[in-house]
Amino acid sequence: MKPFLPLLASLSPLATMAQQRPNVLLIIADDLGYGDVSAYGSQTISTPNIDRLAHGGVCLTNGHAASATSTPSRYGLLTGMYPWRKKTNILPGDAPLIIGEEQFTIGRMFQHAGYRTGAIGKWHLGIGRGMIDWNHTIKPGPNEIGFDYSCILPATVDRVPCVYVENGNVVGLDPNDPIEVSYQKNFDGQPTAITNPELMTKVTWSHGHNNTVINGIPRIGFMRGGRSALWSDENMASYLVGKVKEFIDHQPTDQPFFLYYGLHEPHVPRIPHPQFVGKTTMGPRGDAIVEADWCVGEVMQKLEEKGLLENTIVIFTSDNGPVLDDGYNDQAVELVGNHDMNGGYRGGKYSLFEAGTRVPFFVYWQGHIRPIVSDALVAQQDLLASFADMLGQSLPDGLDSENHLKAFLGKTRKGRKGMVVEAVGRLAYRTQDYALLPAYKGSKRNITGNEMGIVDTLSLFNLKDDHMQQENIIGKKPKLARKMQEELERERKK
Repeated sequence: MKPFLPLLASLSPLATMAQQRPNVLLIIADDLGYGDVSAYGSQTISTPNIDRLAHGGVCLTNGHAASATSTPSRYGLLTGMYPWRKKTNILPGDAPLIIGEEQFTIGRMFQHAGYRTGAIGKWHLGIGRGMIDWNHTIKPGPNEIGFDYSCILPATVDRVPCVYVENGNVVGLDPNDPIEVSYQKNFDGQPTAITNPELMTKVTWSHGHNNTVINGIPRIGFMRGGRSALWSDENMASYLVGKVKEFIDHQPTDQPFFLYYGLHEPHVPRIPHPQFVGKTTMGPRGDAIVEADWCVGEVMQKLEEKGLLENTIVIFTSDNGPVLDDGYNDQAVELVGNHDMNGGYRGGKYSLFEAGTRVPFFVYWQGHIRPIVSDALVAQQDLLASFADMLGQSLPDGLDSENHLKAFLGKTRKGRKGMVVEAVGRLAYRTQDYALLPAYKGSKRNITGNEMGIVDTLSLFNLKDDHMQQENIIGKKPKLARKMQEELERERKK
């Protein structure tokens, strides 16, 4: 512990931090795996801008998303609540907002602390109240639950409508060409990927993505109209990073900001800008990761230009684990080569195994955090309570968020004692080194090469010694398994 003592002495007391009120930039990638960033040792892909955050700050090796899928994970991060309490699931593009307008959120917490708040990029938490009229201002959305500014993708890149929504309004919409969206049936006479396969000029579908074709790409859901508002997949990265730069440029000098920046990479369809095509040997998925790394570099450069790096906490993470073939024939499986996107762990997106929720997680604050690799057990929903403590803000009762500010800032390597993790409605329990899983068949959708197999009974795995969760040691540690099961049931009954 001797090398750790200077770090404790170098950091300002929490009260001083509250007076400083640093900016907070939260960058969350979409489907990026633990092994997809070179900071964790990958030799097959280079992510120097993301690595800068890991090597210059707290590199968390046991950081988790609340869920192994996007909507529940983001719900947990923004609300500080376990998403399974609300029974959240992957939302269609026209779903109503699943966060209540009166519900406490991390955005509201920062607003209460005097921050200007923003949400840019991937959202996927629903907007409106159902039966959305895309041709008028849509409420409620991010602006109604704690964000002063928003420019979002309503759902995922593979779902309609393929438009940006800025402060509740579709960007670039021509009122003479109104948008219509349906997830139940197609509009009369509208072509689809099935009826008109020749429209798929950029990528074809493997399963599920065979409805309206936009920009040469088949999507989930049906859409017509709104031609002037349609996004360009190739230019999405530069468009969204441009919005982030504008948000920073327009920030008052006497007010701090909190910005939630949702990258769309490397979620399908993976259509990176031509400048990134062929930058890796892993096909579109690898190239999309390089593009995401470029986005991080662009934002860091903007913070440097504005002289804000020493007063900005930058957090980088991912909404859930990785997936290869996820609805498109983009050759990610064939071209993956020796790349281990799971970082040596079993599972991935949709999976209750470890790689479903163990994700990249880095906290960087230039001049305030010395580099440290930490195995503290933390979860994304803990960011809410941790920053509330830093800023002296009170929280409502009943949140699942825990205050682990010291772990996030590298002042301790101790984090949570335990937590519940979720995947497609199934629950497991995690402690520092152990995972307790129910009887579990795994996910057929997650084609990762190491997911196949069955846990046919309640199983306890020692993750420190068995990353691939192959040996059920419940017979060797029945008391520990019983205790973890009791903790899971206690959380379930709250």
